[in-house]
Amino acid sequence: MSARITRLEHDGLTFDVLDEGPLDGPPVVLLHGFPERSSTWAAVAPILHGAGLRTYALDQRGYSPGARPRGRWSYRLPLLVGDVAALIERIGRPVHLVGHDWGAAVGWAVAGRLPEQVRTFTAVSVPHPAAFVRAMRSRSQRRRSGYMALFNLPVLPELMARAPGGRFDRAMRKAGMTAEEVVRFRTEIVEYGALHHALGWYRGVPFTRPGSTDVTVTVPTTLVWSDRDIAIGREGVDGTARWVDAPYDLVVLEGVSHWIPTQAPEECAAAILARVRGTEATR
Repeated sequence: MSARITRLEHDGLTFDVLDEGPLDGPPVVLLHGFPERSSTWAAVAPILHGAGLRTYALDQRGYSPGARPRGRWSYRLPLLVGDVAALIERIGRPVHLVGHDWGAAVGWAVAGRLPEQVRTFTAVSVPHPAAFVRAMRSRSQRRRSGYMALFNLPVLPELMARAPGGRFDRAMRKAGMTAEEVVRFRTEIVEYGALHHALGWYRGVPFTRPGSTDVTVTVPTTLVWSDRDIAIGREGVDGTARWVDAPYDLVVLEGVSHWIPTQAPEECAAAILARVRGTEATR
């Protein structure tokens, strides 16, 4: 058993960590997406704890108050990967990795580059980055991803989010967030001062070297995708299997929006547990 981890010091930054579940349970690292924090796992984590797992939900770069560096250069993918790698090193043994949205994008990179530190990977909503890039050749996925160009504009997205009930909030509702989830976004992201820094993840994308995400994942992997996701179409989902050289499952949730951890927590947890149990049984 080890003491709880509530803070992570790395790269001159201080990250908040929500460490819950049995102290001696197999470790599961949970990575949130945009625009959310570790609370996105609030309904998933207790199910994992009930199955004997210990979870570490990281408030990632830009979200933790002590980890908000300035400038989009500070949100390049290798740095985001390094933050997760530092948490795994602090935990002290290989982990089961789970990521939603941007957390999934980072998770794919961690699993691909550090397979010795990842026992399993469960990606929620977002396919392998290389499959996603190829999907962007389709008009359908380019249309779905149009918001990314908006988020790369300076100042405008922050101005859009300033007024409650304004254009940003309406866009979140269109993307499938409930009214309650929009309130949480305003409280935990806008009022918390995290939005500008969280947008740095999008603004750092142009610094990603072409082809650098074309890394085959060699750990057992599951992709959980929902058919009412307005941001991610089927093209990238169907192209993901070719980038996994290990046991792989695709779980499709019908009638669920992009926000799987909060809107389908039981199904999300079931997919994670199905992936984890196969390896824990062989330890």
